[in-house]
Amino acid sequence: MSIQPSPSRRDVCLRFEPHADRIATLRDRILEVAGLSELFQVLADETRTKILYLLAVAELCVCDLAAALDLSLPAVSHHLRLLKTMRLVKYRREGKNVYYSLADEHVLRLIQVAQEHYAEQR
Repeated sequence: MSIQPSPSRRDVCLRFEPHADRIATLRDRILEVAGLSELFQVLADETRTKILYLLAVAELCVCDLAAALDLSLPAVSHHLRLLKTMRLVKYRREGKNVYYSLADEHVLRLIQVAQEHYAEQR
């Protein structure tokens, strides 16, 4: 099947002719990114991004995060629960307080790379 796009379109192939020798390899490679969209959905929320940024600066208790972000404790807890589910943050209990920090250096690198990319766009 050959579909002819409009001649004015320069950003697509002029004919639909997939390279059969590459398709199987490409389909195998797709499996390498399975599940990443869930991570990016969690990171797409501005509040969660701010939480991660603040945790990149310092380990913080839930109360400090709520006050810094001007949010309620339940709202912050909800966001932290999602971040914890995606293994982006970890926590520890100290007395009556619960302190959160980034789960590992990969999370910090995600933030740094995103900041660098955003800075390029300006």
